[in-house]
Amino acid sequence: MNVSRLGGPTLSLYRIVIGLLFMLHGLSSVFGLFGGNPMTGKAVPFGTWPGWWAALIQLVCGALVLAGLFTRPAALLASGSMAYAYFVVHQPEDLLPLRNGGELSALFCWSFLLIAVLGPGSWALDTLLGRRRSDAPAAPASEPTSVPV
Repeated sequence: MNVSRLGGPTLSLYRIVIGLLFMLHGLSSVFGLFGGNPMTGKAVPFGTWPGWWAALIQLVCGALVLAGLFTRPAALLASGSMAYAYFVVHQPEDLLPLRNGGELSALFCWSFLLIAVLGPGSWALDTLLGRRRSDAPAAPASEPTSVPV
C-alpha cells in the first residue's frame, strides 16, 4: 500500500476528531450541555466577554472544521482564539502548561494551526466543492468585439 495515499484520509480523520472535540466544548459552554462549562458546570452567560464569545467560536469553528467547510479560515480563527486563551488566561498563572492548566488550549492551538496550513484533507466539503467547480464546464469565452473609434 502506498503510504502517500493515506495522507488525505488521515488528515481528514484528524480534522474531524479535533473539530468534534472543539464543537463539544462550545456546546457545553453555550448551552450548558454535557455538564456545562468545564470551569463552572453551567452555560456561560450570554454575551459575556471573553467566555461566551470564545464558546461561540468553539461551537461555530468546531462545526465548520468538523464538516470541512471553510476549513482554513475557521481553523485559523480557532487557533488564534486558543492562543489568546493560553496567553491571557493560563500563562499568567505559571510558565508551563502542565502547571497552569493550559495544555488543552495549547494542543487545540497547534492542532488548528496544522489544519489551517495543511488543509482539510480529502474527505471534506471544501474538497468536494472544489472538485465540482473544477468539473463544471467553463463558460465560453466571449469574442473580443471591436469598438469603432
